[in-house]
Amino acid sequence: MRLFLKISFLMLLLACQEEVNLDLGNVEKTPLIEATWTDDASMNAVTVAYSRDYYDTLPNEVATHAEVSIEDLQTGEIVVFLFDEDLGQYLAENQEAATIGHEYQLHVSLDGKDYLSKGTTLEAPVLDSITYEFKEERFFASEGYYLTLYGKIPFNENNFYRLILSKNDTVLNRRSDYFLFDDTFGSSILNNGFELTAFSFDKEDEVRLQMLRLNEGAYDYLNQVVSLLFSDGGLFSPPPENPQSNISVMQGEGRVLGYFMTAPVLTRTVVIQEED
Repeated sequence: MRLFLKISFLMLLLACQEEVNLDLGNVEKTPLIEATWTDDASMNAVTVAYSRDYYDTLPNEVATHAEVSIEDLQTGEIVVFLFDEDLGQYLAENQEAATIGHEYQLHVSLDGKDYLSKGTTLEAPVLDSITYEFKEERFFASEGYYLTLYGKIPFNENNFYRLILSKNDTVLNRRSDYFLFDDTFGSSILNNGFELTAFSFDKEDEVRLQMLRLNEGAYDYLNQVVSLLFSDGGLFSPPPENPQSNISVMQGEGRVLGYFMTAPVLTRTVVIQEED
């Protein structure tokens, strides 16, 4: 009887499998826009490129002829971005930066079409201090030094955050290094110390931490990026799909990929030293 049940279950499982052919090649080129606008001028840049076929191994084609600007909807000031050949990005004239509390609109004109997105540079939370402690290997974490953040999140809404960490001037950008969190676990997460168990460091490492408070649209986009990075395309994974952009096509028909992010940035640097 058991053997019969096992065979029946296997036949049912095989019967449920259906081959799906995905059209991943020969897709029309789509503009890809990634715009960062913060109160830290050194982080501000806009990348404009075109998508490529799924199986194409060449890098994305950069669009060098776009018209890029960001408008302050409070003051009417328009910041023009010019293309930098060395970096392959559009940079703000005169190292301009965002003002806390102001709403901004990104405007990109490319190939006769206009692309727009809006966002507000929100107030930053409080980050009082960062401590570190050496810990032995644990079930969920390797041996090393771990950071704990102390501060306060005084806001009742729009609590969407991203942490960017760099080690010895190298940004940690593997798929497991994308660190996003909201107030799902309460806005008091920093009050009693928030240990970053996903990151371990060694003695003498110089660690730079940047904490950004995002608008919900940018946060949702990055969440979708992380889900895509961890999708293995297996039986129980959804088919690969581009994240939903928070940029709109305002003139002409077509699609657009990428996102516009405006945020305040808290930056702290810690050098790991051996504990006494």
